[in-house]
Amino acid sequence: MELLRTPARRVGTVAAALTAVGILLAGCTSAAGETTTDSGSAPDGVEIAGVSITVDEDARALLPADIRDAGAVAVATDAPYAPFEFFVEEGSEELTGVDVLLGQAIGAKLGIEFDFAQQGFDGIIPALQAGNFDVTLSAMTSSVERMDVLTFVDYSASGTGILTAAGNPEDIETYLDLCGKDVAVQGATSQVDLVNDTWQAECAAEGLDPIALSEFPSDSDAQLAITAGKAVASLLTKPSAGFVAKTTNDGATFEVIEDPTSPNGYNATLNGIGVLKENEELAEAIQAALQALIDDGTYNKILAEFGVEGIGIDEATINGAAS
Repeated sequence: MELLRTPARRVGTVAAALTAVGILLAGCTSAAGETTTDSGSAPDGVEIAGVSITVDEDARALLPADIRDAGAVAVATDAPYAPFEFFVEEGSEELTGVDVLLGQAIGAKLGIEFDFAQQGFDGIIPALQAGNFDVTLSAMTSSVERMDVLTFVDYSASGTGILTAAGNPEDIETYLDLCGKDVAVQGATSQVDLVNDTWQAECAAEGLDPIALSEFPSDSDAQLAITAGKAVASLLTKPSAGFVAKTTNDGATFEVIEDPTSPNGYNATLNGIGVLKENEELAEAIQAALQALIDDGTYNKILAEFGVEGIGIDEATINGAAS
C-alpha cells in the first residue's frame, strides 16, 4: 500500500462507479490524453468545467523561455486512480479526473498545453530525472522526503473521510459519533491504523464504547456493508468518499460527513504538482496560474465536477509541508 501518494492509495475504491461517469474534458484532450490545440500557440478561451479560461499574462511571463516557446509540458500521471485521474470509459485511453482537468486549466492560464502520459507511480520521479517529463500531476503527497528531488506546488489536501448512507440517518457529525457503532473499512489501510491507534483511545477518554471496526477486502465491499445495514459508515480517503457519493446512483445512495474542524479530512496531507528542484521558474509559473484559478473560482468548479470540494485549499503554496 503506497502511503505517500494520499493517506491510503487505492485503485479499487471507485472502480465500480467509473462506467457511470460521463465527465469529459470539454474540448481539451484527444483520445490519447494529448491536447488538440497547436502546441506552438498560446490558446485563449479554453473551456473547462463550464468555464472559459483565458491566459494570465503575469503567470505566463514567469515561464522559462524554452517552455514558453515550446508551448507544452510533458506531464506524468498514473491512471486509474479516481477521482484524480482515470479513463473516461473502460477500454478508452482518454483521461479525465481532478488532476487532468486542473492540469489543463493551469496550462490554459499559462498559454501552454499540459500533455498527460501514463507512467507507473513508482517510476514517476526517475522518469522526471531522466528528462522524460517536465511535471508530475498524479495525487502525489508533498512529502518532505520527496523535496530532496522535487519542488511541489500544493494544490489540494486530503485525509480520511466518513461515508454514510444518504440522509445521514445516524446523525453522524464527527468521528466521535462512530464510537460504539459498526464501521466498515478496507483492511491494511491507514484508516485502520487511524481508528486503532487514535480514535479508539479518544472514544475511551470520552467514556464511550469502542468503534466496532470490520475490515473488508476492498472499499466497495465496505460500502456494501452500509447498504446492507451492517455498518453505519465506512472510512476511506475523503476525495474517494466524495466521488463515490456523487457518482453512485446519482448521489442518492451515500453522502460524506463534513466535519468543519477537519474540512480536508482527518489527518490530511498536502498533494502537490511536482517539478525537479532545478526548475524553480516552472514551479513559480504553475503556482501563479493555480492561484489565479483559485481566485476566480474555476478551481472549485473543477473539484465540484467530481464531488471533492472538501479537498480544496485557499492558497497554492510551494513546499507547504516543509513550513
